[in-house]
Amino acid sequence: MTATVAFIGLGVMGFPMAGHLSAAGFTMQVYNRNRTRALEWAERYEGTACATIADAVKDADFILTCVGADPDLTSIFKGSDGIIANARAGALVIDHTTASATIAEQLARDCEEHGIGFMDAPVSGGQAGAENGQLTIMCGGHRGHFEQAQPILACYARAKNLMGTAGAGQKTKMVNQIAIAGLLQGLSEALNFAEHAGLNIEKVVDVISKGAAQSWQMENRSGTMARGEFEHGFAVDWMRKDLAICLNEARKNGASLPVTAVVDQFYADIQAMGGRRWDTSSLIERLRDRK
Repeated sequence: MTATVAFIGLGVMGFPMAGHLSAAGFTMQVYNRNRTRALEWAERYEGTACATIADAVKDADFILTCVGADPDLTSIFKGSDGIIANARAGALVIDHTTASATIAEQLARDCEEHGIGFMDAPVSGGQAGAENGQLTIMCGGHRGHFEQAQPILACYARAKNLMGTAGAGQKTKMVNQIAIAGLLQGLSEALNFAEHAGLNIEKVVDVISKGAAQSWQMENRSGTMARGEFEHGFAVDWMRKDLAICLNEARKNGASLPVTAVVDQFYADIQAMGGRRWDTSSLIERLRDRK
């Protein structure tokens, strides 16, 4: 497929995702707030590092965004140099940021008023999933936009699903983060118990991972948790940002999230221990600290 793609936000996720698109033959125009990062990307991949958002998006068929949070989205979409003011009519925006459903719904309306398509499409799979092109993508928007986006998403997704209208992708990502928080706390307690009991962690995991306790977290993080290695992806700071979104949405829709609320505070403890950039499996270190 011959198309021009603008990619805004070249963090640990966006950098390799944009790289996959370049490798697939799309004409790439990238922008990052820290221009050095964009220039580094352009040295590694085929594409243009643009000085402004306007330059990146003005002739793009697809505009992909992957930034930090709601305020960052407001910054790149609004204003005279923003996406909405400079994207051409008929372009499709695919937002991979994990953000609130509220801003996804608002941006969808704003884009539609200017003849621009919009789809919220948060991802799961972490840095490794982005680098290996194995992300899971949860989409919210029109069916036509979802179909239009298929050649793009196929470059870095192992699974992609349309979950409903605008905002549904973000709400699905909230479900994902709620589930992960509870799983990691349970796994942390289990491994910490095994340590106190004097058991061989590798043998314990080998046997219980064959039964009902099995999970992706157990298969991929139990070993590093046992060794106290927490440099494997999604940072605690970002998890707290995501859980705040989950808890705020729950207050709106009436859902009860008692475990999520407690685990969020456990992550606050990890931050206080100096683990702001540790990955989310570091919950076990809080238990060790209390021996």
